[in-house]
Amino acid sequence: MKKTKILAVLTGIMVSVPFGARAAYPVYNPQQMARQGYVINNYPQQQNAGYSGNVQPQMVGRATNITTQQIVAASAVNGRPVVTNVGATSPNRITGALPRVGSSATNAGRQYYQSSDYDRLADSGLYIGVSAGYSTMIRGQMSADYAGQENSFFAPGSFRASDFNSDSVIPMQVSVGAAINSDVRVDFSYLRYTGMSYASNVQTSTGDGYTDATVSGGAITSNSTMLNVYYNIDSFTGNMMGGQLRPYVGAGIGLSLNTIADYVVFDNSFYDETNGLGPGSIQAGGLTAISDVYAYHNGGTMENLAFQLEGGVTTSMNDGLKLDFFVRYANLGKVKTSGSIIVSQTEWLSDGAGDEYEAPYDSVFHYTNWFESGTLSSLDVGVRLRLEF
Repeated sequence: MKKTKILAVLTGIMVSVPFGARAAYPVYNPQQMARQGYVINNYPQQQNAGYSGNVQPQMVGRATNITTQQIVAASAVNGRPVVTNVGATSPNRITGALPRVGSSATNAGRQYYQSSDYDRLADSGLYIGVSAGYSTMIRGQMSADYAGQENSFFAPGSFRASDFNSDSVIPMQVSVGAAINSDVRVDFSYLRYTGMSYASNVQTSTGDGYTDATVSGGAITSNSTMLNVYYNIDSFTGNMMGGQLRPYVGAGIGLSLNTIADYVVFDNSFYDETNGLGPGSIQAGGLTAISDVYAYHNGGTMENLAFQLEGGVTTSMNDGLKLDFFVRYANLGKVKTSGSIIVSQTEWLSDGAGDEYEAPYDSVFHYTNWFESGTLSSLDVGVRLRLEF
């Protein structure tokens, strides 16, 4: 007997739950209502004041003379909700952020955000981008690969490593890419660096030490093409600035073409060729000294493997425009000369009377396969404008 009562109570609860849920959120089946004698009037879709959706089919009563006003009055007496709209058997699911509840003279009920409103920083489709930056640090040194050669000091160069000169280096980049999904995008970019050069002052070898020399020319340019992948990391960092900024990281790899223009190293030292014995120790017409040495280094172009690392934040503008504020490290590989050096120097000759004079001819030498090289990298800050299609 107790089991029968318990079973009856559970059956009553299970039967009453759907009716309770229907009272709170009614979903009506038009076919079932038609079998019960209701008439469903399908009005044309029209905008209803105070409701942001379309008017749905309306139930006007059973197939008798019952009017809508009678149904409303009867529902009020019975404490049941007034049925004004008939929902679909499988209601549509609305995606996006949680609804904002509110009402006004023109907008009543719930207002739903679309997914694009919720994730307006998400990347989508193809895009083109243009960026400008500023190199906060140029890293790299030039040194003479021929420093170990015999009599290499006769071809002045940077026998001690010398840092590159850099003026206002503003790297420019153009990229074309596409979003794989809302978190990953891939692009192909062209990046160009100018405003760098060989060092203005170097330490060149004297054979038994080093002396200062000056340099003119030697402008350096780098052109690189890279395949880059970027990943949004807001799932790890959380929203920034209330969702106005989306942080990301990226990496790229490709090829760089580094070019150094011709340059001249000038050494104004006076080199004694008499081992300290003086011009009188040398017969007339013999070489006593060398001075004013000019070394004309032919520039060169070298192709290298290059890579870059980037981190930054993205913000959105109107009409599919996005801005990336970034910090980038670019390793551009090696800069290297062609190995050809032409040396011009002034020679001094003994007059045979204990004095010396400047030679009346030009003394020129040509060295080949004597290279100077150095690595090149840059740390940049910049902004990229991207237009999505």
